[in-house]
Amino acid sequence: MEEASCKEIDRVDCSPFTDEVERAPPPKRFTMPSITPFKGDSDLESHLRHFKSAMILYKADDSLMCKVFAMTLRGAAQDWFHTLPFASIGNFKEFALIFTKEYPSYKTVRKHVDHLFNLHKKPDESLRDYLRRFKAEKANIIGCNDQVAFSAFKKGLPTEHKLYRELAITPSQTLAKVFVMAEPYALWDNDCIAAKKASQQADHPIRQASQKSNKFEPKARDKRISRPQEGGSETGTFTEFTIPIHQILAQVKDKPWVRRPPPLRGDPSRRDTNKYCAFHGEHGHYTNNCNAWKRHLEELVRDCHCTKFVAKNAIQQIKDRDAAAKEPSQKVIRINTILPDSQESGLTTKECKRKIAQATYIS
Repeated sequence: MEEASCKEIDRVDCSPFTDEVERAPPPKRFTMPSITPFKGDSDLESHLRHFKSAMILYKADDSLMCKVFAMTLRGAAQDWFHTLPFASIGNFKEFALIFTKEYPSYKTVRKHVDHLFNLHKKPDESLRDYLRRFKAEKANIIGCNDQVAFSAFKKGLPTEHKLYRELAITPSQTLAKVFVMAEPYALWDNDCIAAKKASQQADHPIRQASQKSNKFEPKARDKRISRPQEGGSETGTFTEFTIPIHQILAQVKDKPWVRRPPPLRGDPSRRDTNKYCAFHGEHGHYTNNCNAWKRHLEELVRDCHCTKFVAKNAIQQIKDRDAAAKEPSQKVIRINTILPDSQESGLTTKECKRKIAQATYIS
């Protein structure tokens, strides 16, 4: 608290006037004219005109004009004056220009301390971003009480947040100590958000490129479909699982029946380093879009591995597929036969046709 008070005193001592203006003595027998103070709630240009009229006898004395005009400022206007950069005003013309141009914007952003109670940590906002936003809003409030700011900061946190519980246990703390206490929680929060984003990125499949118009020959198109790229998405029917296939790999990668794939073909320097495949152990595509892992996973399911990850509606489809594979296919065998002439065999033409029909097809 004492450190904050010292900083406030130092800030006030740093005058916006240059040394030349500061050291200039007032004229002898100078009497301060009667000028209505400007508190920030009236017309600033009207106040400036009234001041110039009252000081018309001393308008050539820039240093005196600057100092007397600063003395007419009260309340919020005086707070604004002490926010100006050190030694930034060298004459009254500069002072008047800064006053008319910058003070209206300062008055717009200036808020009451109660405004801090409107700030809340958003669900998708990190603790560090909430801290940064809270500090920025507090900076716009002149003379903000630390205890009030502390209460507003705690109120803006979700009640289930660990920092909220810590602040509730130890409520009597300065705001500076609260910000120091929040730092490790902000680091932990950032790690959680980064892990969540990485998981969502891995779960999200790559959008397939739009199909080109029929300018390729059917033969070339069939060849392209029959040999998909290793890293791209493969069109086809795969078993439906209850969890993403990259999570399945994480659980079964050390099993003896999981076969590692050969290295990816192509130039490694041309691959997308933002995408990583845990099955290949290389960059270039996501695990969820790895054709090699998809095909190997289908083989494992047929060998009764990884069945606990299969969706319920897909179990019956697998059974029907396996049953169809076990049934022998019916084939029609054509046998060419040579029969004797009907006159030599003693058969009539009708009987001969019937014999031919029976001997020609055997199912």
